[in-house]
Amino acid sequence: MLLEHCRRHGIWIFADDAYERLYFGPGGIAPSFLELMDEGDRLISANTFSKSWLMTGWRLGWLAVPPSLVADLGKLIEYNTSCAPVFVQRAGIAALKDGEPVIAHTLERFRHARDFLVSRLKKLKQVQIAVPDGTMYAFFNIEGMTDSLAFCKRLVREQGLGLAPGAAFGPEGEGFVRWCFAASQERLAEGILRLARALETR
Repeated sequence: MLLEHCRRHGIWIFADDAYERLYFGPGGIAPSFLELMDEGDRLISANTFSKSWLMTGWRLGWLAVPPSLVADLGKLIEYNTSCAPVFVQRAGIAALKDGEPVIAHTLERFRHARDFLVSRLKKLKQVQIAVPDGTMYAFFNIEGMTDSLAFCKRLVREQGLGLAPGAAFGPEGEGFVRWCFAASQERLAEGILRLARALETR
């Protein structure tokens, strides 16, 4: 639907596929525009080693682009970033050759953390949450909250709990907060207690 709309109007799609391997659905790979596109589609897919291969900060990734963009993108990269350091390139090769067990372990760890966090959040009366299909984040609504930034600042100040305000992701995110569950069950459980205390004193 979205792809058809963009085709009709000549709109470019810039797809962020960074989390495609951190997907809890069948096959462990998230659906992608790359599976649906035709040769002439205006689509750029961005991907990275940061998430699935746990290489955050290494600044190594790739773009899938139409052939007509390759030359100009090559110029942009040359004058913007030059190239990735050799040791980072070697790490990327190692990740591609030997990194599948790392991805499988990370995905299973995140699945257990997700299920634990979501089950605990569902017990809080003021929280409405859907089970995320992928990534390492839970995005949930807090009933009656109208200023997610102020709420998250108060969480840090009074409870020592750092969550991201939904408003940071656009106006439609207001009333929501985002929780990264890439943590131990003990830390998540403690975080739930702190959130519950904050909700009791709203």
